[in-house]
Parts: sequence; C-alpha cells; structure tokens
Amino acid sequence: MSNRFPSVRTRMLCAAVALMFYLVLQLPANAQPASQLESAAGGAGRTRILLVLPFDNRTGQPSVDWIREAAASLLSSRFASAGFSPMSRSDRMYALDHLGLPESFQPSRASALKLAQTLDADAIIVGSYIMDGNNLVAEARVVDVPHLRMGLPVTARGEMHSMIDIFDGLAWQLTRQMDPHFSVSEDTFIAAGKGIRLDAFEQYIRGITEADQAERLRHLKQAVTLSPDFAPAWMALGREQYNGQQYEDAASTFAHISGSSPDGLEAGFYRGLSLLFSGRYPQAQEAFGAVARELPLAEVLNNEGVAISRDGKDGSALFRQAIAADLANPDYHFNLGVSLMRHSASAEAIAEMTQCLKLRPNDTEAQDLLKAWKQPPGTTATANVSPGQQHPDPLERIERRFDEAAFRQAAGMMDQMEAARMAALSPHDRAVKLAVQAQGYLDRGLILEAELLYQSAKESDGSLVAAHLGLARVHQRAGDLIAARKEVAQALQLEPGNLSAQDLNRELAAQPAPKQ
Repeated sequence: MSNRFPSVRTRMLCAAVALMFYLVLQLPANAQPASQLESAAGGAGRTRILLVLPFDNRTGQPSVDWIREAAASLLSSRFASAGFSPMSRSDRMYALDHLGLPESFQPSRASALKLAQTLDADAIIVGSYIMDGNNLVAEARVVDVPHLRMGLPVTARGEMHSMIDIFDGLAWQLTRQMDPHFSVSEDTFIAAGKGIRLDAFEQYIRGITEADQAERLRHLKQAVTLSPDFAPAWMALGREQYNGQQYEDAASTFAHISGSSPDGLEAGFYRGLSLLFSGRYPQAQEAFGAVARELPLAEVLNNEGVAISRDGKDGSALFRQAIAADLANPDYHFNLGVSLMRHSASAEAIAEMTQCLKLRPNDTEAQDLLKAWKQPPGTTATANVSPGQQHPDPLERIERRFDEAAFRQAAGMMDQMEAARMAALSPHDRAVKLAVQAQGYLDRGLILEAELLYQSAKESDGSLVAAHLGLARVHQRAGDLIAARKEVAQALQLEPGNLSAQDLNRELAAQPAPKQ
C-alpha cells in the first residue's frame, strides 16, 4: 500500500537517527541489545504503536458528545504510562486531513483499518458509550492491524461523576488483553486519574476540540483555573497562545509545565520560541539549553545558537552542533555562514553558504549573500549592507517546526540507551537505580509509572527493601491496603530494624480496614 504522506514511523525515524551516534557513544562497552532489556526498561517490550479513535456517542445526547474525545485522551494517557506508544491527537488529525476525512469522522471497521495502516499503527482501539439510567457504560475492542483480527469487547460502567474512573478501568482491561503478563493492578490505573477534576477535564477537552479559537482559549483558561496542576491543559493553552502570536502569554503559560512532565521538552522548545519572538534572548537561550541538555536535536541546538547570536554573542559552536546532528538542513549551514562572516571568518563562511546552496539551489537570499561576500572590499554595497559594514548581516533562520513524533522517538531511543546502561550493572545496582527513578515518579504523583519501575527493581533484586517500601506506598495511594501491608511485611522481614518500614507499618495499621 502506498501512503499519501510519510508514515509516522518514517518521520520519527528520520528525525531521530541523527541522535543515534551521539547516544551510542555514551553506552557502556558491555551494554546488552535492547531486546534483552524488557525487564529493566519497565515495559520496553510493549512499545507497540496504538491508534485510539474517538468513541462513538450512542447516547442520543449531544451534550455528552465531548466524551468521544475524552475517551481517546484518557486511554492514550494510560497506555503511554503502561509502556505502549499511543499516537497523539495531532497525528490522528494529520492523517484524517490527508485522507480527506472530517475531524468528526466516525470510521467503520474498514476505514479504521485504512487509517491505521496509513499511520503505520500496530493496533486500533475502537469503542462506544451509552447511558443506562444514571450510569455511563463504555465498551471497547482492540483491532490487531497486521492480522486484521478484532479482540473480544471489554466494558466498564459507573455513574457519570466517575467518568474518568470508568475509562481508566477500561484502559486496564485493554492493557491486560494486549499484554496478559502486565501486572499493574486496576486500582493503580484508577488511582492514576484521581488527581484530575472532571469539570476541568471537560473544559480541557472542549478547549482542544472547539472550532472557534476564542472559544478554545476560553475553555482552556477555565481548565487551568479549575485545576492549576493539570499540565495537558497548560500545554494546550500555550499552543493556542503561540499559534495566535501571543508570545509573552505563551512563554508564561509554557513555564507552568515541568521539564520532567511528558510534555516538558516540547513546552521548553515552544517557550524558547516564544521568548525569542518576544526579544528576550538570554531567557530563550536558557530555555533551549535546558531542552538540549536532555535531547540535543538539531532544531533545538540551532535555535539556541540563534538566541545567542541575537544577544550579540557568537553562536557558531551551536550551529556546528546542529549541522553535525543534521547535515542535510540548508538553514543550519546558512546560519553558520552568517555567524562566521560576522566574526571575520570569511573563507569558512563562504564555504558554508556554498553548501547551503548545494542543498537548496533556489535560495535567493543565500545567492545574494554569497555574491556580496565574494565581492572585493570597497565595491558597491548591496541593499542588505548597513552603513559602515563591509558585508551584509542578515538575521539567522529560526527552526519553528516542532516534530512531536520525532521528539517522542528520540526520547524513546534515549530511554533504550539508559536501559542498556542499566543492563550493564549488577542486579543489585540496577535495582537501586530503578527504585530511585520510581521514587521520582511517585513524588510527582505518577503512580502507574512508579509501580512498573518498582516491580522491575524487585524482579532485579528481591532483597531490596526500597523496592518493597516503594510498592507499599504505591498500593497505599491506590487504596489497596492488603497489598501495601504485604510489601511492608516483606520489607520488615528483610530488615526488621528499618525505621521507614516500621513507620509505614504503623501508618497502614492505623488506616481503615482494607476493602474486600
């Protein structure tokens, strides 16, 4: 089948390959292949690409039509936490647009399969919801795209005010169907969504689906007012402000998103752009630099170099790094040429501008610059030359495009490299490091991710007290006191004098009787 646009995997791979050599150089000599790292990676073996479609509203009530997109959003979020790779809404909208289908399109099985094949997905999640009295009932199925096989339906039900719990429970059932060995409890899935206010979530969904830009802004501002810690709403609001050229507002909005959140790198990139377009060059440099330290992609390095240059400093080193990460981008050669000429390295500047034109022969600005740079001193200045200047001094080019799929792929590659480094450790040291990472997730309230890593730590070294205590705290937050007490008992058996275990044991003993 020939796709009408590059597949998501192709776009992700092309942008991420430039990082491969950088990452591989950092691997330990005895690192194992990624295929041997499923346990240490906390779910690397489950990273299939999923397409979650909006659910079919079969209630007959237009007022709850927003749940269509809410279902896809909630399921995608839980699948990502469980180790799968769900496609973003923007990927889905991109595919629908290129297939000539409307945003509200409710596909048949055949058209859903065509959409998934176009996006190169491994599985599709399709579903619907109805009202049964005061209860919302949701049903979903997994469609195995390569084998053209549909799984058994799974259902979840509950009162409308528990809508998030309903879809979290549905996500757990679907995860278990796709991966029968998945061991995280349903309680943890449901607890993962407890921090989301339903009214704020509804405003968020309406904010990303409204056709009118002013209405989108209104709903998203209401969402962050109702739930100031709801990062996806801040991210969506920042995008709207950025697209509307409200750069000062966008920079402030993106700052609400932690660098450790799933959208942290993208938020940092667009915050850098917003600051750059606002003329706040030192702050833009800091924003791009923070992203580059985590993920040194070419567009980030280029924009950091632009911020440095516009602040009156030499950004040549950053432009060189951008070229090393992406040799085929003519704008990076253009920027390096401009920077070098500005700092009197004319011969190398001419070479870079020549390379820019080899990659993009019809670049008229580069043609004019190269012609001017090759003129002998004292000849008539071009229109681009300011009084007192010997050479034209144009502005550097900014990379405005953020390839979300490429960032996800690159981040996944870095996760695999980190897993490879872990595989080179002893079982005990690996368990310790996993437990530390899990504690970081737990501190941020990401209990599903924390449980996966604590389980991996316990599998690596069952005698590690920190793994048992961490799992106990996860189960405590999920409301499963039986499992929590079991893990604390194991910790005390391993280390009877552990004060943290003793304190947690007393805390659990004082809590109400566990559910049956």
